[in-house]
Amino acid sequence: MRTFAPGKLVLTGAYAVLEGAPAIVVAVGRGAFADTARAAESPTPEVAAALGEAAAPHVDASAMFVGARKLGLGASAAILVASLAAREADAGADLAEPAVRARLFAAARAAHAKAQAGGSGVDVAASVYGGAVHYVVGQTPTRVAIPSGLRVHVFACGVSARTSELRAEVDRLARTGPAAHRACLDDLAAVANDAARSVDVADAAAFVVALRRTARALARLGDAAGVGIVPAGFDALEALAAREDASMSVSGAGGGDVAVYVGPTAPSPVFLERADALGLSSLDLSLDTKGVRIAPAAPAFAAASPSPS
Repeated sequence: MRTFAPGKLVLTGAYAVLEGAPAIVVAVGRGAFADTARAAESPTPEVAAALGEAAAPHVDASAMFVGARKLGLGASAAILVASLAAREADAGADLAEPAVRARLFAAARAAHAKAQAGGSGVDVAASVYGGAVHYVVGQTPTRVAIPSGLRVHVFACGVSARTSELRAEVDRLARTGPAAHRACLDDLAAVANDAARSVDVADAAAFVVALRRTARALARLGDAAGVGIVPAGFDALEALAAREDASMSVSGAGGGDVAVYVGPTAPSPVFLERADALGLSSLDLSLDTKGVRIAPAAPAFAAASPSPS
């Protein structure tokens, strides 16, 4: 059985989601394919945590990489969810059934946290459920709708980030500068709650404002922790986006990987020129509304495509 699980873009809630704040995450069309007709030569740590000694399906997640560089779209979660879903489908489960998805989410969430020594599970939620998801740790993920009239344009930053390393520096700040850490996390939590409310009432303008505030709150956290959560030069891009009634922010934990422009129109040529000067490139990326699912059989040439497994 061959399955597909989408990747993710975390729009709001980064870092604060670990303390109970809501996150808004969207699933994207680049993801991972798992195929039980072939065995994985070297399962990822997350898949190994879920399956133990059981055979893992072959996975192709090459669309989530540029060469050996990951794009930061949640490859580890997508690979894990696709792998577990392929085994479920082989056993006759209907991947569209809510009970099956709930079971998949619980198993993948636990294995992902075990392999990565923590994490929120927000990327697992996107891979399982698809679409836009309102996510709170410990609660069932809820599908929502991003306010209408907004365009999402994604940029590859050209630099890969390691979320675990960024999180470690933020954790260090909690130990060495607890007051500064608390202020930054409270700020991010307040913005995350405002963003979730704007989605609930379908207020596009308020959602964009929340995304702008997210960008600056992440920058303050990075400054306090002494780590580059927001890359150099992004403040100028944020200002350009604001003049276009839009927002520009790193996705998720930041540090590189991808950044997201959200506004009523596509970014202007001036914005694109400035982004290019900073080493950012537009990424061909669509939003995925279906979540994990059965995928068509792979074409014959796909066996030669690169794969992390």
